[in-house]
Amino acid sequence: MKIELQNVFPSEDEIPSEFLLASEVEQREFLCNGEMIVWNGEVSEVYSPICIKTVEGTNRKRIGSYPLATVVESQKALDAAVAAYDYGKGEWPSMSVEQRIECLDNFTQKMISKKDIIVKLIMWEIGKSFADSNKEFDRTVEYIYDTIQALKDIDRDSSRFQIEQGIIAQVRRAPLGVVLCMGPFNYPLNETFTTLIPALVMGNTILFKPPKHGTLLFSPLLEAFQTSFPKGVVNTIYGRGNKIVPDLMKSGKIDVLALIGSSKVANDLKKLHPKVNRLRAILGLDAKNAAIIDKKADINLAVQETLIGALSFNGQRCTALKIIFVDRNIVEDFLEKLKAELQKIKIGMPWESGVTITPLAEINKPQYLNDCVEDAKAHGATVINENGGEICESFFYPAIVYPVTKEMKLYREEQFGPIIPVVPYDNIEEPIEYVINSSHGQQVSLFSNDDTVITSLIAPLVNQVGRVNINSQCQRGPDNFPFTGRKDSAEGTLSVKDALRSFSIRSIVATKATEQNKALLNEIIANNKSNFLSTKFIF
Repeated sequence: MKIELQNVFPSEDEIPSEFLLASEVEQREFLCNGEMIVWNGEVSEVYSPICIKTVEGTNRKRIGSYPLATVVESQKALDAAVAAYDYGKGEWPSMSVEQRIECLDNFTQKMISKKDIIVKLIMWEIGKSFADSNKEFDRTVEYIYDTIQALKDIDRDSSRFQIEQGIIAQVRRAPLGVVLCMGPFNYPLNETFTTLIPALVMGNTILFKPPKHGTLLFSPLLEAFQTSFPKGVVNTIYGRGNKIVPDLMKSGKIDVLALIGSSKVANDLKKLHPKVNRLRAILGLDAKNAAIIDKKADINLAVQETLIGALSFNGQRCTALKIIFVDRNIVEDFLEKLKAELQKIKIGMPWESGVTITPLAEINKPQYLNDCVEDAKAHGATVINENGGEICESFFYPAIVYPVTKEMKLYREEQFGPIIPVVPYDNIEEPIEYVINSSHGQQVSLFSNDDTVITSLIAPLVNQVGRVNINSQCQRGPDNFPFTGRKDSAEGTLSVKDALRSFSIRSIVATKATEQNKALLNEIIANNKSNFLSTKFIF
C-alpha cells in the first residue's frame, strides 16, 4: 500500500493543464480602511498538501505566500473598522437596507468573475476535490443570494408601524458594531462567508482573518471588497492568530466574535475581552457526532450513510460522523459490509473524477491520526480493513477501528480525519449515555426501521444535540434550516435567517399616539428623511 500511495502523487508534467495555477500567488497586499496596503515584511510560505514527484523525492508543491503582519497592522485595521462604524453613525450602518443589498450584490458579481482562480486555490490549498471546491463556491454564491432574499423579507415585515395601548412604534433590526470573523480551513470560503456576509449586510463593520490553510483563495476578492463597500467596512488582518488576535480582544472594541474553530480557542479569546457581557459570540465549535445503528436498521443504508458521513472530504467536517455505535447483534455483518464498501472508495488527486480521499492539508494531521490508531491498538482495538491507517506524505488511508472502548482517544477526541471508530453496544442506553455525557452536542444520526425505537431515541436526544437525523448522515444543510449545537459545540444559531438575527438586534422607535406625533411621523416618512423610520417596501 505504501508503494501504491506513493504512486498516487504525480510529477509536474502529469498534472492536467486545466487544473494548474497560472503562477504562484505571491500576495503582498491587504485591505485596511479602504486602501490596499503594500506589505514588505515577513511572509508565510504556502505549500499545498498535494505532493509532487521530483528527482530529489516527493515534496509538497509551493503555491505562494501571504503577509505575516503584526499587532501594529491589526490594530490599524481595528481602528478603521471602529471609525467606519462610528457608534452606528457611520455611512455603512446608517445606510438603508436597500443600499446595503445593492453593495452586496455588486460584490457578488465581482466574486463570480473570480470563480476559476478561487476554485483552483481551494483545491490546491486544502486538497479538497475539484468537484467539491466547485460546489463550495456555488453554494456560497447561492447562500449570498438567499441571504439577500431573507433580508428583504425581514425588512418587508418591519416596514409597518404597530399601535399598542396608545403607543405607535416601528421595530427594525439594527447592527451590533465591529465583528471579528474567523473561519475554518475545511470550508474556508463557505463557512467564513456564512458569518461574514450576514454580519456585513446587517450594517456591521468587519475585521476578517482568513484561516491558516485557505488564505490565498481570498486574495482575488480583496479588490472586490475594496470597491463594493465604503472604506473601513471590510478590513483583512494577516499574521499568526495567537500573536495578533489576543490584543484585538483585549482592546474591548470587538463587539461580536464570529469564530468557527475550536472551543478552547473560543474560550480563551472570550476571557480576554474586558467587557464580556457586551461581547456577543457566534461560534461553531468542536463536534463528535455519533451514529446509533439499531438491530432493526437497514444495514445497507446504514453502511452507505456511515461511509459518506465519516469520509466525505477525508472526514474533515464538523458534521462528520466521528463515532459509530452498532447493536452487537448486527455488528459483524455491518463491519463486513462497511469494509467491502470502503474498498470501492477512490483515493487520489483532487482533480480526479469521483475521488473521495485526498491529501490532508494539516502537516501534522497524519501523525496525529496514527497516534489515535496506535492508542486504540494499545487498548485492544484492531484496524479491520486492509491497509487501514497507512501513511504516505500527506495521505492517510481510511481506517476502521474496532472495538473502540472508553479508554481510547477515539472514544473521546474529535479525530477530524478519515478514521471510523466502531463501538458495539448491548443496550440502547449505552449510546444514549455517551451522548448525554459528551461535552459535544451538535448532531446525531439514528438508524432503525422500528418506529418505537426511533421514538424512544428522539425524546432524550433532542435535548442533547442541535439536530437529530433519522436514517441519514449528519449534515449542515439546507442552509435555511437552523444550524447550531449544544454544550461545547456552538453558541448562537446559523441559518440564512438566523444569521441575520444573530448579527443584529431589534431596535424600536416609539411615541405616544397624539395628533402632533402622528403628523411628525408622517412628515418624516413622506419625505424619506430616515432610513430607520420608513414604510418603503423592498421588492
